[in-house]
Amino acid sequence: MYLMYVDESGDTGLVNSPTRYFILTGIVFHELRWTNILSDLVAFRKSLRDSKGLKLREEIHAKDFINKPGALMRIQRNDRVDILKKCIVWLNSQSDVSVFSIVVDKQGKTGDIFELAWNALIMRFENTIRYKNFPGPQNADDRGIVFSDNTDGAKLTKLIRKMRHYNTIPNTGNLYGGGYRNMRLQYLIEDPIMRDSANSLMHQIADVTAYMIRQKYEPNAYMKKKAGQTMYKKLEDVALKVASKNNDFGLVEL
Repeated sequence: MYLMYVDESGDTGLVNSPTRYFILTGIVFHELRWTNILSDLVAFRKSLRDSKGLKLREEIHAKDFINKPGALMRIQRNDRVDILKKCIVWLNSQSDVSVFSIVVDKQGKTGDIFELAWNALIMRFENTIRYKNFPGPQNADDRGIVFSDNTDGAKLTKLIRKMRHYNTIPNTGNLYGGGYRNMRLQYLIEDPIMRDSANSLMHQIADVTAYMIRQKYEPNAYMKKKAGQTMYKKLEDVALKVASKNNDFGLVEL
């Protein structure tokens, strides 16, 4: 079984939205690696506690972490940036982990951005399982399950249920002669499991990753000053390269 932890950066709005891009990031690993990865993540958070004063129970929420830290104001701003960077370095150090992101440029689009992004993310997950392209241990016949940050959970559940029965995908090239195919989900089981990121260390890592990916496309002034727009390159060892033909960082640009 493959587990995919998903979080987002930006928003799906098309009217008066403060963001041009909407990012979904998936962190994927096999069930047989779950215990070791969790143990290593807890050890990493303990190291942040000891070196930066960030308690394990305190949430890393990247959007507010720099400019609206609330109680975390006690940690110096440059140390808060360093925490975000260390999260990326930690993720890149994990063996048998895959990271990929859907990057939606909302400019000029009129459809449902939420469905566009999630459909692309789920199909990359589905097809990578189907073709056995994830690294690390495998079972003879694997499936996948989604753990999502609890935002628009009902809408996501409805979308995945629909994709199990009706999921039209445009044909490409001359192989199918144009038109569409109904690519129903075969490898994704159950409804998505919703988690509050405040209680999920892995979702906090996914949140930071999505935020750092977004800095590539629309960096804020302070993060640009701290070279935040290049931090996504630190994911080169875990990037799911098969997710996109256009780059080596698992960035699917729509």
